[in-house]
Amino acid sequence: MSTLLPPLRPIPIRERISVIFVEYGEIDVLDGAFVVIDVNGVRTHIPVGGVACIMLEPGTRVSHRAVALAARVGTLLVWVGEAGVRLYASGQPGGARSDRLLYQARLALDENLRLKVVRKMYALRFGEEPPARRSVEQLRGIEGARVRRTYQLLANQYGVDWKGRDYDAQEWESADIPNRCLSAATACLYGVTEAAVLAARYAPAVGFIHTGKPLSFVYDIADVYKFETVVPIAFKVAAAHAGGNFERAVRLGCRDIFRQSKLLDRIIPDIEQILAAGEIPLPSAPVDSVKPALPELKGSGDAGHRA
Repeated sequence: MSTLLPPLRPIPIRERISVIFVEYGEIDVLDGAFVVIDVNGVRTHIPVGGVACIMLEPGTRVSHRAVALAARVGTLLVWVGEAGVRLYASGQPGGARSDRLLYQARLALDENLRLKVVRKMYALRFGEEPPARRSVEQLRGIEGARVRRTYQLLANQYGVDWKGRDYDAQEWESADIPNRCLSAATACLYGVTEAAVLAARYAPAVGFIHTGKPLSFVYDIADVYKFETVVPIAFKVAAAHAGGNFERAVRLGCRDIFRQSKLLDRIIPDIEQILAAGEIPLPSAPVDSVKPALPELKGSGDAGHRA
């Protein structure tokens, strides 16, 4: 008798390529493969199951079958502006799991628990414990001052004329090169971080420092890594590129630093560590709750699997 093989499971986030950008092509599924077809009819195969996030730039069409396949294998599709500098919309493979959503919401709604989580974020981001007896608002102010100072220090280090993180999104072409490079870099980081947040089954909108945005929690987590990964890349490219396709250089630099820093290995464990700072357990279902009509099979992987 042949041995029954276990069901196929998506590749864990930590073992995937971080991000791929696609522009001016049609994405479809041909012969079971995820492919991009350019204007000349040339097909390029993308190993969709091994990618955390695919950024779809202007000029890209995506078929229903391609979206369904991406969701099935747990690859996040994000619709972005030219050069990836704006985030318009994203898919949501998997989505928040009810127990983790309730856990995350309880931490965010209780001021004492929220403060513990924010302090942990601060400690991971700056490598030191935050000042004692400070509110979330006070910690946000301290963080903002350190962030502005860090921007200026990096600008000085790379010889960039820095006038602050200030630009008009409606007048994008008039923004200076450093700000455009930073926006392209953070878009890459946000896409990868959102893919990890969804893989861990948490809600991107339920934030602790950032609130009121669809990606508040994504911004919270991404900020932990921003200055050790993408911000130096952005200033380095801004210093070296007076013209040309500097956004592409930023994307390539981000891809390399994600791999070198093993970022995808770190995000999900760090999310769990950050939320564990609240020191409360995951909630159990109410005793009178109705069980699922079709029970979910126990997966063979860790939190980095979406299936």
